[in-house]
Amino acid sequence: MTYALATVEHQGRTLACLEVHGRYVPLSSLPAASTLPDTVAALFDRWPSHAVTLSQLAAACAPGAGLAPADVRLLAPLLYPGKILCAGANYYDHLAEMGMPGAKKEDQRLFFFMKPPRNAVVGPGATVHMPLGTKAFDWEIELAAVIGKTARNVSVQDALSHVAAYTVAIDFSARDHNRAPETFYKLDWVAGKANDTCCPLGPRLVPASAIANPQDIGLKLWVNGQIKQDGRSSQMIFSIAEQIATASRIMTLDPGDVLLTGTPAGVGSPKQTFLSVGDQVDAEIEGIGRLSVTIQPGR
Repeated sequence: MTYALATVEHQGRTLACLEVHGRYVPLSSLPAASTLPDTVAALFDRWPSHAVTLSQLAAACAPGAGLAPADVRLLAPLLYPGKILCAGANYYDHLAEMGMPGAKKEDQRLFFFMKPPRNAVVGPGATVHMPLGTKAFDWEIELAAVIGKTARNVSVQDALSHVAAYTVAIDFSARDHNRAPETFYKLDWVAGKANDTCCPLGPRLVPASAIANPQDIGLKLWVNGQIKQDGRSSQMIFSIAEQIATASRIMTLDPGDVLLTGTPAGVGSPKQTFLSVGDQVDAEIEGIGRLSVTIQPGR
């Protein structure tokens, strides 16, 4: 990884940065600042050309350039996605722990739900608030793909060429609000999944070119230091490429949209073990980094 993208707060200002040599170099301070936007989100509007420029600038950055980690507060790297599309029940072992052992791909249908980008996305730290009234607040680590080129009805073979970057996501869920047995539909995806602050992203965006095989990388999640999830993206039922192809037949995927690609086994629901205020959740994906959040009271 020659560089990553991050968004930080420094002296009251929100800065889009290149992360190189363990430091944060604001885009506005780079020699090509006049040709670059001032937000990470805007980079994806012209990602193919910006990616070339950013790679060249990162290579030219001196080791001591930019801001030290101690001098900034990390925010979500992408403020804010256009859409957040989430693949449900997309790992074989997760299906098994939720009551469907031995599931076959040909018997499954890929389905999606959505989270509200501006209200759900937060960064690391004491940023996640319990949904009001929930008694079953659950965790799911997910590999998130950021779209860098408009995708509409794309083929599986071409799908990954539309991905600009990857990051770590945590899909927090109010499982009790998700269930609606008294209704015709039985589930309420908005009440269970679309709560404020329940889609942390970070700590950085790693360019897709730096991830050799996104379909075989490790994902781990800990709650208060105890490991809960330990899987690999190779366990997905529908690959990232298949997800993009399917989603692009439903709707246009625009630059800056984010796709959460499912979670491996180890969520709290099967054991009825859920989160409490004050709990720390650490989510780590190989080649990207660790995203750590602490649960706060509802508001």
